[in-house]
Amino acid sequence: MNIYTFKQEADFVSTGAGLIASMLHTKPRSVLGLATGSSPIGIYQRLIEMNQQGLVSFAKASSFNLDEYVGLPEGHPESYRTFMNEKLFNHIDIIKENTHIPDGNAADLEAESRKYDAMLEENGSVDLQILGLGHNGHIGFNEPDDSLVGGTHVVQLQEKTRTANARFFPSLDDVPTQAITMGVGSILKARQIMLLVRGEDKAEIVKRALTGPITTQCPASLLQCHPNVVVLLDQGAGRLLS
Repeated sequence: MNIYTFKQEADFVSTGAGLIASMLHTKPRSVLGLATGSSPIGIYQRLIEMNQQGLVSFAKASSFNLDEYVGLPEGHPESYRTFMNEKLFNHIDIIKENTHIPDGNAADLEAESRKYDAMLEENGSVDLQILGLGHNGHIGFNEPDDSLVGGTHVVQLQEKTRTANARFFPSLDDVPTQAITMGVGSILKARQIMLLVRGEDKAEIVKRALTGPITTQCPASLLQCHPNVVVLLDQGAGRLLS
């Protein structure tokens, strides 16, 4: 595990975007595992700039997002499909049909989960998986529990997670109670993982995830078992690491 802490936001962004661009230069048909949230936004903005400047192309790439809320109407401003379209896909040369996000409105969510896993298998391992980190240690929407599910599945969101995400909704009552998420087993199959964490409020969970015991009560701690993880932190998030 390679851990980098940045004083400047610009360095955090350029490093993250550079790793993704390098992957695409080396393997234009890369399978990218993408994430939502505030941490990757600057990186996506930089990739848009690089794409529009002709420095990197997504034309042959495909993507799989980690998760989606259950029950938000199509086109809802807080759905992760809307997020990805607005923050990245609408502004680069990726083929929209090659961008995949779990369908949180599927009539049969268990069937949708199996379908998503099948698509992942058909496309081969994810080449580079981007992850954020929840305050309770979740990755994707894999919440702390006595055991974790390997494949894509529906999860009941913990109140801590819903409270953290309430800032994006009119009220806590409007935050969905369920999500459909790629499982930890699928995440760990990625050839390379890039964990992005920003903010002093994440410092304690960063230390626990990266240096604490490996436990399903902190799903991100399982990343310690992966052979190729790059961690990008701002100073606040990394302040408790020696």
